[in-house]
Amino acid sequence: MIAAHQWVATTAGRIATCSYSWMQAVHWVAGSGLYTPSRRHGPKWGPTTVAIAQEISALAECRPGIAYLARTVGVSERTVQYHLDMLREAGLLVYRSKGTRLPAGARRASHFERVIPVEFDTALGIRTVQPAGAPAIERRPVGIAEESRDLIGKLARKAARKMRRKPVRGKGRCTPMQAGTRGSSPTGGTHLPSESKLDSGQPDSPAPNKQQKKAQRLNKIGRRHQLARELITAVSWLAPASSARIAWIVRHVADTGWSCHQVQAFLGLSPTPDAARRPSGLLAHRLKGAHLLWDTPDKRQQGTQAWQDSLLSKREQPRNDGPFAELGGPRRASVQRIVAEAVARMNRLEETNAVEVEAGSDATDLEGLSPDQIVDMRAAALKDPALIHSAIDLAGEDYARRLYTNRLVDQALTAYGPTTVITW
Repeated sequence: MIAAHQWVATTAGRIATCSYSWMQAVHWVAGSGLYTPSRRHGPKWGPTTVAIAQEISALAECRPGIAYLARTVGVSERTVQYHLDMLREAGLLVYRSKGTRLPAGARRASHFERVIPVEFDTALGIRTVQPAGAPAIERRPVGIAEESRDLIGKLARKAARKMRRKPVRGKGRCTPMQAGTRGSSPTGGTHLPSESKLDSGQPDSPAPNKQQKKAQRLNKIGRRHQLARELITAVSWLAPASSARIAWIVRHVADTGWSCHQVQAFLGLSPTPDAARRPSGLLAHRLKGAHLLWDTPDKRQQGTQAWQDSLLSKREQPRNDGPFAELGGPRRASVQRIVAEAVARMNRLEETNAVEVEAGSDATDLEGLSPDQIVDMRAAALKDPALIHSAIDLAGEDYARRLYTNRLVDQALTAYGPTTVITW
């Protein structure tokens, strides 16, 4: 029976009036040879199928749970599912409702109806009637052909027999079962072994050392994934990338025998970004043809050594030689240019108008700056409050308030405080 006909509304069979008549149909299907399973793997129709059908026939409501049947019959849950499929394909079980499979709520078993297939009625000549107003599945048997009475009797005797499960054989008892005790010791008839069969006298180790398993060598795929994980850990802008994607990108260098430091050295040939929008794409672009450029271990060793030397030289030299070296200095070229122009103007003003700056004169303070320049300097200070602290240290707080406005100065002093060291 196809899957579309395994429902109450679509089956051609009739609901069994009792579990006894249903088991007769089960035994008839088993002996007729008309049913062949649709799948080529898994168990075949046999005693386990009949045992599961026997447990289903004993249920008042035909809603058997897979775990219950597996525990009762003594088989695995997958085996129970196979045999339930065979009972449905044979037309003996049909769905009334399928069980729930939602993990959030309570799971319920499927609700079945025990059905006698129409082939059984045809083969035995069983006559049925349909009550008025009732569906066809509720037909009731009213007679049987004379030549089928012997067959229905044999099926009745089979249905009456209960299949018993074979007991699970366990380990034997360590102590023999006896009704009483004997007066003599069971070791009374033993004799000493011959001297030719005596042991050497040197005891063996009670716990011999187990042979330790050798570490498994990585194959080509494993080496790619290992290099990908090392790069994600070592290179900061590769942190959000997928390990599997990085493993595919570094497949050429990994197969050639590159190490993580050698890949870092090759990436160091180009400027290092702070972050990348697509780290995997940037890595693929930079490593394109790398295994052909550094094709020998000597070239890779020389490139790695040069990269390490360059890192060491960068650490030894100061980060910035400008007027804000102790603060670290801004990194953006546009901000560095604005800062340099502002410092140069403040130095000129300090030399020429030192007295006026200290007194807070407004006449000559900002006359060397155009309105556009003041707007640019205030926009730069809004992004980088360290400019305001630098102006306060060089020209005083009054000059900084006239140049950057009281609001920006108050925000800078509130955020960092007068003694906070600003670093970029």
